[in-house]
Amino acid sequence: MTTEGNHIAVDLHIRQVRARATDVAPDRPTETAAGTMTSTPLVLIDILTDDPDVTGRSYLRCYTPTALQPLTHLVTNLGSLVEGGPAAPAAVDTILRTHLRLLGTEGLAGHALAGIDMALWDVLAQACRVPLTVLLGGQLRPIPAYASLPTMAPAGAATEAEQAVTGGFTAVKVKLGRGDLNADLATIRAVRRAVGDSVAIMVDYNQSLSVPEAVNRIRVLDDLGLYWIEEPTRADDDSGHARIAATARTPIQLGENWAGPREMARGLTAATSDYGTLDAMKIGGVTGWLRVAALADTAAIPVSSHTFGELSAHLLAVTPTAHWLEYLDHAGSLLTEPLRIHNGHAIASSRPGNGLRWDEDRISHLLADFS
Repeated sequence: MTTEGNHIAVDLHIRQVRARATDVAPDRPTETAAGTMTSTPLVLIDILTDDPDVTGRSYLRCYTPTALQPLTHLVTNLGSLVEGGPAAPAAVDTILRTHLRLLGTEGLAGHALAGIDMALWDVLAQACRVPLTVLLGGQLRPIPAYASLPTMAPAGAATEAEQAVTGGFTAVKVKLGRGDLNADLATIRAVRRAVGDSVAIMVDYNQSLSVPEAVNRIRVLDDLGLYWIEEPTRADDDSGHARIAATARTPIQLGENWAGPREMARGLTAATSDYGTLDAMKIGGVTGWLRVAALADTAAIPVSSHTFGELSAHLLAVTPTAHWLEYLDHAGSLLTEPLRIHNGHAIASSRPGNGLRWDEDRISHLLADFS
């Protein structure tokens, strides 16, 4: 890095891209309509540079341990293609997407690209000695956050919701879809009794309903004052979601499975949802997020985040239509400074970069051995 007047020129090069696999046991399993997640498999990424004081960090969430080994290897293999080159996110993105053009960049390949991209932006912000938000032209600010509840059963969800509100949250999200409409209503009503009328309640079906069933259930849910209904049917069914959104009075939320600007653009064109939510891993890292945030601004669609709270707090601060940050902690136990929540708001790290710093003692006991 060199300094010339008031300008900073970053000329760091990538020395090594390192990926490590961990599988974390959460405090509570996360229940969804697709099943219960009893562990949190994460790929931890470090980009070492020719400046020993600058290492970029990010992590990826695999959802299932089945994907942990291939995703770890993908990051390592793709990283080897750019080692020795400049730590420049746009240039690296072009190189890797060109390499993968025939294979495609959907699924795990896209996730690996995003993980490298996120860590490279951390490199740049550290080299410039500013938080990521500031590097992107914004200012650090508290971001409204909602508590995403891991339990679906009425009693458990109500207890978690009450704890979240006691801790300062003004909004909670509960997952539905493992039973019939009566099961949905029992959970929603239990949560409402626990938190009162002033707290916003979002619900998430995790793609579990057919379009006709979603339309029928939402006719009833429309009378419950919900803040939004998320992914009622398959994420890739644009026409189905458009039908649902056209009949629903409650706002529909989509986007955690958008794999970049083109998928979001198709959804906007089809009028599939009222709100959007971005997953930093699936949307293409920081580079992909910035591209999609511009689309959301043009369409005036409010944008929330899906998981990856530490990074999302930085990105939402520079997103023109920023809405909510989803708080469901996945990596906090591996960090020396987990994301801080204060009075229902996420507080991004003010350290240079994205703020991720590994607790190496903790990690050393959780590393997966694929030998």
